[in-house]
Amino acid sequence: MSPSTGRARRATIAGSAVATGAGDDGTTGLLYGGRVGKDSLAVEAYGTIDEMGAALGLARAELGELSPRTLAELPALILRIQRELFVAGAELATGVDAIGRLQDGVTRVDESMVLAIEADLATWESRVTMPREFVLPGATRLSAALELARVTARRAERRIVALGHAGHPLGSWIMPWINRVADLLWVLARAAEAAEGEAVTPARPEGRRRSSAGPAGA
Repeated sequence: MSPSTGRARRATIAGSAVATGAGDDGTTGLLYGGRVGKDSLAVEAYGTIDEMGAALGLARAELGELSPRTLAELPALILRIQRELFVAGAELATGVDAIGRLQDGVTRVDESMVLAIEADLATWESRVTMPREFVLPGATRLSAALELARVTARRAERRIVALGHAGHPLGSWIMPWINRVADLLWVLARAAEAAEGEAVTPARPEGRRRSSAGPAGA
């Protein structure tokens, strides 16, 4: 039987530890019970968080091919962010009636997570010469992977905002946290380029200077 629906599994997946068939009707289970459509705003939000983790996995794999001393702390930092994404995902995958079961730092983003990311941002900003123009991803494989994670984080932001506007109660810290992670990833991409001896690629051929502040901040 499918554990979530009580329906009999298809015989071809009866022995699978992964495939239950419960989602074949287009629904998925929430963390503390209940089911929603796979196109729901909550699933869009935590699904995008999941995509971000995969992009960071690509960045971490790229790091395995490199050994610059200036990036020695980066694998552990990326791994920590990947694990914290599960905290954010758990918060988003919890139905309204189970919000009270969330635990700070375990299944809900808390202030300590934001403070830690802000400390990381300050550290890495101090090591990077900031471009004064928009830059294009792709100078190195690692920086491109970090940029992919960054833009996925920005999409996660949009999905989380939409979820909040739809009336889902969000914790106080998930938006500052994902916003700051996106900022950090932009800085890390620049650090990766510098570590590999590659200059940033300006968005305009003439490298025209921008009049606004950093290109990633929001």
